[in-house]
Amino acid sequence: MDLAGVLLALLLVLVLVVSLLSNLLVLLCFVYSTEIRKQVAGVFLVNLSFCNLLLTVLNMPFTLLGILRNQQPPGGCVCKAVGFLETFLTSNTMLSMAALSIDKWIAVVFPLSYTSKMRYKDAVILMGYSWLHSLTFPLVSLFYSWVDYNSVYASCTLHLKEETERRRFTVFTIVFHSTSFMLSLVILCFTYLKVLKVARFHCKRIDIITMQTLVLLVDIHPSVKQRCLNEQKRRRQRATKKISIFIGSFVICFGPYIITRLIELLPFVTINYYWGIISKCLTYSKAASDPFVYSLLRQQYKKVLINIVNRILKRDLYPSSGYNSSLDTENDYCLHRTN
Repeated sequence: MDLAGVLLALLLVLVLVVSLLSNLLVLLCFVYSTEIRKQVAGVFLVNLSFCNLLLTVLNMPFTLLGILRNQQPPGGCVCKAVGFLETFLTSNTMLSMAALSIDKWIAVVFPLSYTSKMRYKDAVILMGYSWLHSLTFPLVSLFYSWVDYNSVYASCTLHLKEETERRRFTVFTIVFHSTSFMLSLVILCFTYLKVLKVARFHCKRIDIITMQTLVLLVDIHPSVKQRCLNEQKRRRQRATKKISIFIGSFVICFGPYIITRLIELLPFVTINYYWGIISKCLTYSKAASDPFVYSLLRQQYKKVLINIVNRILKRDLYPSSGYNSSLDTENDYCLHRTN
């Protein structure tokens, strides 16, 4: 194996370890915290982490084996099962992220009617559709024997073996990526841009109140005024930064691989081996980043993790009255109120 192959293998090992630990922590927080389990968004988060965890445990090791040995892993049936799972889990994670964006949109744009518009039953229905949608395409690919080891990506995935099937496989691939990646991206852009619009409106309203207060306080020290103005600027940038991370991580991680899979449908195009592996590792990196993007960096999850550590170490850093973690949950739905 050359140096590039070794570096790619090390990168995949790093992604695998981070994804395994971070998704386990999210599921641990869900099991441990009653407040998190009460949230409707928790249904989407636990489904996302569960799919990412399965992808980490069942798919990444086979890709790593393909990089190290540069050949198909033993067992044709095992490879087909792994390829089936990869298609299903990848599509399911995309739709779970779209469902999370819908939940955030309803919570921010329609806060007074959120409890009636997004109930636990509605979340289960959305996840049920996600599973049915995600199962359809791998079942079709398995029926037509389009699941096999693809040396370009060093993994068991969608792969065309017979040129006579190229037209049918091309239509299938385009429809699959259009109804998974493109559909999820459109939903993410629509919902989060609506959330950003509401957040900017509230930031503008707060800025007006702040400026009116500063005008009345004529004797206030200039340094205090400057800090208020700097806080206004940070408040305006905070919502934009969060939305950019949600949409940007989705595009950066999935975009190169999806575009590569579409380009290779052209019969005269040959994909570079190293680029194929890199694009595959980028899709896997989404499984490692999702827990931080959607869960672990939130204050509520940090408190739950600290509580778990304190219990393991038999320490009590909080008063007996405890803390109300639900406040963090409510504020997280309103981007303009987070600090």
